[in-house]
Amino acid sequence: MSKDGFATKAIHIGQEPDELTGAVTVPLYQTSTYAQEEIGKHKGYEYARTQNLTRFQWEKNLAALEEGIAGFAFGSGLAAIDSVMKLLRAGDHVVMAEDMYGGTFRLFDKILTNFGLSFTSVDMRDEQAIRNAITPATKMLYTETPTNPMMNLTDLRMVARVAKEHGTMMVVDNTFASPYFQKPLTLGADIVIHSATKYLGGHSDLVHGIVATNNEEIATRLKFIQNAAGAIPGPFDCWLCLRSVKTLAVRMKQHEANAMTIAPVLAHHPAIKAVYYPGLPTHPQHNLAKEQMSGFGGMISIELGSLEAAKKFTNALSVFTLGESLGGVESLVCHPVSMTHGSVPVEQRQKLGITDGLVRLSVGIEDVEDLLDDIYAALAAIA
Repeated sequence: MSKDGFATKAIHIGQEPDELTGAVTVPLYQTSTYAQEEIGKHKGYEYARTQNLTRFQWEKNLAALEEGIAGFAFGSGLAAIDSVMKLLRAGDHVVMAEDMYGGTFRLFDKILTNFGLSFTSVDMRDEQAIRNAITPATKMLYTETPTNPMMNLTDLRMVARVAKEHGTMMVVDNTFASPYFQKPLTLGADIVIHSATKYLGGHSDLVHGIVATNNEEIATRLKFIQNAAGAIPGPFDCWLCLRSVKTLAVRMKQHEANAMTIAPVLAHHPAIKAVYYPGLPTHPQHNLAKEQMSGFGGMISIELGSLEAAKKFTNALSVFTLGESLGGVESLVCHPVSMTHGSVPVEQRQKLGITDGLVRLSVGIEDVEDLLDDIYAALAAIA
């Protein structure tokens, strides 16, 4: 049977019927240890931090979707990022995107610098800025695309070319796009990271992270780090991801369809100062999005002009729920300054356009007419 299509792979790779019973759902191996026949003789499973079949099947599935050779699951998106950074050592330098999730910035700036790593943030849209930031100590180029929350895009082929020239690893946070809309490994990245809490999990019921790579050496090292540092997820979270990924294709199609209906409406509303969505022809990187993504996703950021307007807008919403996170089937609205990006210095936020009046919409898969009615009512509250 051919398993080349995305939805087919999502449903079948790593999700084969159980050999013992024929169960079509991967069993949940909720165990911490395994019985061994005698000293030095076992069935390939010794301790669940190191080996768990439910986790293995989920890792196999995500690696296939990202077109990598191996996947590694972790207890959260930040645990995944932290584990990837353990590929480095004291004295190494990282060139990172200046516009990305505030938790990533906090991890780099407040924790990893204490262990001898150094970081330079640049506009990843600017090839010369990237090249200027690279030093002999640079071992990694780290980016996120589309970025959180300004929806800027990194030209992944360009960054991959620079990384190859300088012999550095290239790491991409692919959370906003998901592997359905973007596959960084096929565009030259060495490592792709997801907060699987978001679109991969898709139901706002788990916290999880996962990494994929197409590099044998990196895979070997990440496997060692995963076991030695131990930031693994429980098997139930892996089982939930296996359940959720089966519907990833249909969910992402609906997220995008709803966002593509809503974004033009927002772009023409007088109460909104700016709309950030790569699916709009007015987005400065719309053509790049069409080149390296197969769709534009369900994330939209809008500028309302003031904190007062942002409060009125979010308070008036009833279908959109005010809360952190994104990528669930339900629509969410977030205020980055007070939520996801509070750890980013004020000057940096102002430079990037992350203002008190900026709100981020995670467009869910509800009936789009209800979402539009909710938005219209909230915008009327501002007026």
